[in-house]
Amino acid sequence: MDGNGRWAKKHFFKRIIGHKYGIHALRNVVKECSHLGVNILTVYAFSEENWDRPAFEVESLMKLMKEYLIKEREKLHKENIKILSIGNTQKLPHEVQGELKKSIELTKNNTKMIFILALSYSGRSEIVQATKTIVRNIQNNKLHMDDITEATFAHYLETKDLPDPDLFIRTSGELRISNFLLWQIAYSELYITKALWPDFTIEELHKAIEAFGKRERRFGKVLEDRYHNKDTNLC
Repeated sequence: MDGNGRWAKKHFFKRIIGHKYGIHALRNVVKECSHLGVNILTVYAFSEENWDRPAFEVESLMKLMKEYLIKEREKLHKENIKILSIGNTQKLPHEVQGELKKSIELTKNNTKMIFILALSYSGRSEIVQATKTIVRNIQNNKLHMDDITEATFAHYLETKDLPDPDLFIRTSGELRISNFLLWQIAYSELYITKALWPDFTIEELHKAIEAFGKRERRFGKVLEDRYHNKDTNLC
């Protein structure tokens, strides 16, 4: 969800105002995704690298996150949306951790859509932590090196119980991944929009999904081979 700061500068506002408008965009996108039948929505809300931003901005972002969780969790619960998180959330302020835990607990049995907040998240750190755990299990004879496959490795990631993303949306026109779900998006379809995040409307979301629907997803295979694979689901 990139572009809050640039949006604020463009409109001659302080950066924090851009983040507040970004929350409004997030609220609309989450609601629309649940209505469209999206199973899982993951948003990059705060990266590990974002801790290096000016202290005032970080404090303001944490305050906004706390307010968002308090204001939105009941609404999300009524919409039957389940809240989860990924990332090093132990680094978050205690009050934010507390509201996040309350939100996760309240919505844990909901089934309409899974809404994942990536907070203090780093794709590289996730891979490093998974590797450390695997090495530790090998040393403790809980795992044999020859048993390590892609599926085994994926089981040690924070998203171990979730499918890989189908669609990766990057706002603000930037042509980079920015350390987000590096393992999981190996075959995700990328959609880049120049819209800054506060300007990412429902119409922009529909454009992204429409573009995705026109993609030919081969996963490294020849398309004809997929058609002859009895396990392939076509829709």
